[in-house]
This record gives sequence, structure tokens and C-alpha cells, in this order.
Amino acid sequence: MPEPHKPTTLHLAAALSAPGAPRPYTAADWTRRVRLAEDGALDFVTLTDAFGERGPDALQALTVTAPATARVGLVPAVTTTHTEPFHLQAAVATLDWVSGGRAGWLPAVSTTEAEARLFGRRPVAPAAALWHEAAEVAEAAGRLWDSWEDDAEIRDLATGRFVDRDKLHYADFTGRTFSVRGPSIVPRPPQGRPVVVADTASPHARDLAARHADVALIHARGPAAARAAREELLDRAGAAGRDPGTLRVLAALTVDLGGGEYAAVPSHGGGGPRAGGAGSPAVYRGGPVDLAELVTAWHDTGAVDGFHFVPADPDRDLERLINGTVALLQHRGRFRTFYPGATLRDHLGLARPASRYAAARGADRSATTQGEPA
Repeated sequence: MPEPHKPTTLHLAAALSAPGAPRPYTAADWTRRVRLAEDGALDFVTLTDAFGERGPDALQALTVTAPATARVGLVPAVTTTHTEPFHLQAAVATLDWVSGGRAGWLPAVSTTEAEARLFGRRPVAPAAALWHEAAEVAEAAGRLWDSWEDDAEIRDLATGRFVDRDKLHYADFTGRTFSVRGPSIVPRPPQGRPVVVADTASPHARDLAARHADVALIHARGPAAARAAREELLDRAGAAGRDPGTLRVLAALTVDLGGGEYAAVPSHGGGGPRAGGAGSPAVYRGGPVDLAELVTAWHDTGAVDGFHFVPADPDRDLERLINGTVALLQHRGRFRTFYPGATLRDHLGLARPASRYAAARGADRSATTQGEPA
């Protein structure tokens, strides 16, 4: 029997761009990168975004790549600040439909006055308030995705009825800064609820991760620190009433593979992650082979469920990551060579959640039946 909370299957994901790096504008460039990740059977790719950042909208860019790919998960960053939660959930649900059940989203917050001035709605709030709002958006989105039961669509041409209104439900969620009634304007997504990926670089994001995330990204420069961060998140998930086994914890690691096949710098423990200043990302600099050793060591010691790689130079490092590190892990039998299913939840080993409203309606019906005389 595996130890409680001990990782089993190795999960790997990658960012399509590095923070602050120039981003391609054409669909062909994004599609090429996504297909490369799919060739390596990665669980998913992420694409960062921010108001005021040059380049295409992350959610739209990945929606464009969806028809040109078949299996890899697509996870755009979506800013919850200044964004209407109802519109946000509809856009992510649409990505799930377009991709055939491969969508996720990475909640982000807007922290600058310059971005706030783009909307003119309100000044910047403290980080704690922004992340509290993001968690409420995640909760509202989940309710809206559940607001259509799976069999709500009847499409009866004879009667002209498209939907069974008894199987549509109001979300009726009220947060600190918004309220949502619903139901959604988009039928329930193929995955039930698209995957939530939470980056815990900000301490204020950890509550969102524990309560709502399917995947949490942690930042640590050694396996001991990673293991402690993972255990803390799983414990918090359990305290929030969740099964900790439904949360995957990946180490976020910037990788610089510009040294080709040269060994990593020995003074950094086999190549990384290198130490940096407070708040700076963990960085690996070395060759693909040593990176494979690092991945294996961290996973074998139970530190993480896997890694989310951020290529320092996307065009160079993503190719070396897939054709070097990932290929070696596959050759050693440490990472899969094909996808186990069609959806992102399949890749992550996560069950498709039932609609909370359908479950409640079923419970009410059962209680009524039991109360009837024999």
C-alpha cells in the first residue's frame, strides 16, 4: 500500500512562454509549441497573461490551438480582477468544449494601478483581498458549470424544446465584490468542471489552492522544502473538507538548458535549483540528462507529484526539454509515452465531478420517495 499523500504517477507540464519574454503573435507559433508539448505527452501547457501585456489574449490563443491538437491540456492564465465572473466561466467552458475536454484555467490577479486605470472601475486592492476575490470567482465558476445538469439538453425537434428547464439551476452566489445568479449560458463542460491550476507563489493564493485547485504549483529550491509545502497544502485541503488525493502538487521550475549536454554546476546540487533572491523563481541551469535525474530524485522521495517547467528561452528550451529530458524519462519508464485518456482530468488521474445540483435534486427525490406510504 502506498504511503498516505505519497506521489505515485509522475505528472509533467510546461509553460509556453517565460515571464517578461516577447510573445509570438501568430497562431502558427503557438500551435507549434503546443504540438511539441503534446509530442512529449505532457499533462498540460500554460500560457501566462496580464492586462496591459503585449501579445494575444492567453485564453483566445489557446482556443485557437485547440482544433490543431488532440490530447494535451490547455491552461491559460485568466485574471479575476476587473473581470466579470459570469463571462470568465463561459469563456473557459467554451475552451473545454472546443478542445474536447482539455481545458483548465490558472487564476491570476491584477496588482498595478496602471492596469486598474485601463478599466477605471476601482483602485488596486491589497493582495489578500485580490486573492480572496479570486477564490470567490473560482467558487462561482464551479457553481455555474454545475448549473446545467449533464442531461439538461434534450434537443427535441418535434416539440421545439432545446433544454429541460427543470435541469437548469441558479448559482445564487454572493461574494464581497460581486454576485452571480445564473444559470450559465453554456451547457455543462465535457469535464464537468475545467481543471483549476493555482500558482502559490503568493502566500495569499494558498487558500484558493487548498479549497478549489486541482493542481497547485509550488516554488521550492530543494526536495525537503517542496515536500513540506506539498504536505501543508494537502493538510489544508483536508481541513477544508476535501479529499487530499484530489490535489496534484507540481514544483514550478524555470529551466535554462542553454548549456546543451554539459553537466550542471556541481555546487548547486546537481544543477539546481539555484538559489536566488527573495521571491525569485527557482532556476535550473544545466543539461537535459541532469534535469531528468533531478525530476526522478524529487519524485522518488515524495517531494512532489511532478513539475511545471518554465523554459528560460521557450523556442530553445522547450525543444530540449521534450526531446532530451522527457524522452529520457520515457525511455527509463518513468513517464508515459502516450495519453491515458482524452481529457485533462484523465491525464491527471482525476474523476469527473458530478453536478452539485443534480446530486441535491436526486437526494430530494430519494427522500420524497422514502417518505411515501408503501
